[in-house]
Amino acid sequence: MKKIAVLTSGGDAPGMNACIRAVVRGAIYHDVEVYGVRYGYEGLIKGDIYPMNSYSVSNIIQRGGTILKSARSKDFRTKEGRQKAYGNLKALAIDGLITIGGDGTFTGAHLFHEEFGMPVVGAPGTIDNDLYGTDNTIGFDTAVNTALEAIDKIRDTADSHDRLFFIEVMGRDSGYIAIESGIGGGAELVMVPETQTTVEQVIQTLKRGWQRSKNYSIVVIAEGEVEGKALEVAAKVREHIVDNDIRVSTLGHIQRGGRPSALDRTLASRLGLGALEGLINGESDVMAGIINDHLVYTPLNEAITKEKPLNPDLIRMVKILNV
Repeated sequence: MKKIAVLTSGGDAPGMNACIRAVVRGAIYHDVEVYGVRYGYEGLIKGDIYPMNSYSVSNIIQRGGTILKSARSKDFRTKEGRQKAYGNLKALAIDGLITIGGDGTFTGAHLFHEEFGMPVVGAPGTIDNDLYGTDNTIGFDTAVNTALEAIDKIRDTADSHDRLFFIEVMGRDSGYIAIESGIGGGAELVMVPETQTTVEQVIQTLKRGWQRSKNYSIVVIAEGEVEGKALEVAAKVREHIVDNDIRVSTLGHIQRGGRPSALDRTLASRLGLGALEGLINGESDVMAGIINDHLVYTPLNEAITKEKPLNPDLIRMVKILNV
């Protein structure tokens, strides 16, 4: 393994830059040439590949987003596009590829390896924390803290005006951000795709709180909740509760941005170096992850297809603490 390339793909996540830095600095330490690919798989197809050195990643560990940029590529979904990407890598005599991203990124990486035998190792960079094979993904902790800060501020307004707030957080089909920010923010209820919470249950929980003289309430909803998004759930609740001031806040993309937390910087550095050293040591078609504080490698196909369940203790905790 003399030359490797690194790219970021899909949605950006705080800590991606720290991961890129670890890959580049680790490659230099191991006397491996390293190339950066701009704009993910699209850049791989267009040949937007450039050599990186230690200075390339100077002063980026604290920055959100990704210096390599990110883009979704329709062309990479085609055999012709992937063939062109492979040709660009071989033209530079690149021996292996590190991909930083989520399940879409790893789906492409797995297919790329299967078709062309290109050694590839993934580092899980997604705020959703929905990849099997790692306790936390890069960006998750920062996203939770960003959501939590917003919930704390909304709580001040809810308390001041005796309002019921429905707050929608990101996570796609995963409730990890919702459950952790909901517990940390003292929400009366958390609605996640992994558990079935009906509108009737929401109404009953809120009414029990008001019977105990609660003058305001916070309900945190994951964007993939089966009952619908926050606006839809709020509309259904309004049909049964007409005397309360009900408001909705959708936190949206603020959860993706900002300086990564200390946990995300450390995690990203460990996973970036782990992905690089795995590639050097012959690992391929795998994702580097941290489980119980140990570096592990999980086949990419398992990382994207196996379910990563929510901790049932966290779900139970919400029910207990909202009394």
